[in-house]
Amino acid sequence: MSDQSHFSTEGAGTPTAPGRYVKVDGIDPVEMLPGLEFRPVLGEKTMVNFVRFAPHVEAPKHVHIEEQIVIVLEGEFEFDIDGDVRTMRPGDVAVVPPWVPHGAHTNDVGCLEADVFNPPRQTLLAFAEAQMRKTDGNS
Repeated sequence: MSDQSHFSTEGAGTPTAPGRYVKVDGIDPVEMLPGLEFRPVLGEKTMVNFVRFAPHVEAPKHVHIEEQIVIVLEGEFEFDIDGDVRTMRPGDVAVVPPWVPHGAHTNDVGCLEADVFNPPRQTLLAFAEAQMRKTDGNS
């Protein structure tokens, strides 16, 4: 691959929607559990969910159909992929295929991380769609 092919300006298709900007802090958080706040941003085929863990909070081990990529932005947490537990810090990434058991918890330090879901996480979809309608044009 070359830079010319990667940054091509030759259109091979038609845009399916206009681009938009989102302020994550402008999204009303949904608190799934005490101390665990989600702020989902919805694209057409992908979702990024900004997750803030307070200290000493657990996201219980669970599974789902969506592929998930976890990116730690601030702080740290213990992440468990099917029994493989690691301390993740800023810049660390975990890849969770569909149906693989996973969970996380913080200790004395909180954590801000971004979860990329493809397709969008079904349990957050209605909330993300409502937030998108509310914040469109308010970037």
